[in-house]
Amino acid sequence: MMPTNKRLNFLDQYLTLWIFLAMILGVGIGYFFPSIPVSFSTLSAGTTNIPLAIGLIVMMYPPLTKVDFTKIPVLFAKPKLLLSSLFITWIVGPFLMFFLSITFLQSYPEYMTGLIIIGLAPCIAMVIVWNELAEGNRELTAALVGVNSVLQVLFFSAYAYFYLEVMLPLFGIKGLPISITMSQIATTVGIYLGIPFALAVISRVCIRKFIGEKWFNQTFIPFISPFTLVALLFTIVIMFSLKGEMIVSIPFDVLRIALPLVIFFGIMFFVMFFVSKMLGANYKEAVSLSFSASGNNFELAIAVAIGVFGINSGQAFAGVIGPLVEVPALILLVKVAFWLKKKYFQN
Repeated sequence: MMPTNKRLNFLDQYLTLWIFLAMILGVGIGYFFPSIPVSFSTLSAGTTNIPLAIGLIVMMYPPLTKVDFTKIPVLFAKPKLLLSSLFITWIVGPFLMFFLSITFLQSYPEYMTGLIIIGLAPCIAMVIVWNELAEGNRELTAALVGVNSVLQVLFFSAYAYFYLEVMLPLFGIKGLPISITMSQIATTVGIYLGIPFALAVISRVCIRKFIGEKWFNQTFIPFISPFTLVALLFTIVIMFSLKGEMIVSIPFDVLRIALPLVIFFGIMFFVMFFVSKMLGANYKEAVSLSFSASGNNFELAIAVAIGVFGINSGQAFAGVIGPLVEVPALILLVKVAFWLKKKYFQN
């Protein structure tokens, strides 16, 4: 059983419910007040909707501000675990999501490409929550989040272009309505990841130096943490206000996207867990590595999908389904982690 002293906070515990309610609210606004989404869509500069862009940057800021980059050296003390984590997270993970996407969603090209984008970046926010619930190694998790954050800034653009423009044709999937350039993706990542990344690093360094680490951890972080959920729900409401006519098909589309996601979470968790165990990791290390590998950065996936394909795209819709599925799936994996601890780490 999960320890009684470890539990999700109120907002995280009901994240799936909040997302469902935001979907319903959005559809209701689009159906009963169609002038609202029309008016909202006019607040744009070129292809960028200004309020939505601000919301997406705000969504990325809190999880990046929580990243403690000083913990990164912890990983270099265990080079085998570091290399295995990087290989499974950055090589196996994206290809696995690519394979699941073309297997389950080839008839739905927008959802397929949206899912591929989801698989390109490991989680940097909720992974800390799952690690705490499963009693993993805090320092190791912080180090993994730090490394993965930096790698996302450096390589996400190239990864997205490679899988969408090179791998899809290589696997014989042609004729899809996809035509993107590296500069398009790089610009989007620069805006929605680069800006909040820079702001997060600056605020973390300055606040801790001039106001104090205690105030930063106990006051500032709790204050900004809900911003991610608020911005996510705001994005969902706007998206679904533009999708009122699709309400009949939405439940089936959710299930289509959810199935490969659940399979991905399970495979990545178990592969990383048993590889790390084989390399001599203890339970705390194994579970930290496993949750770091199995979760995804849905905030970035949603931002990139909207920035490249548009707010009304199937790619953006697939990104929204990510956290809807992730929360119950990874709560279940937390329970699985304790079962594995009892079975393989009795001592």
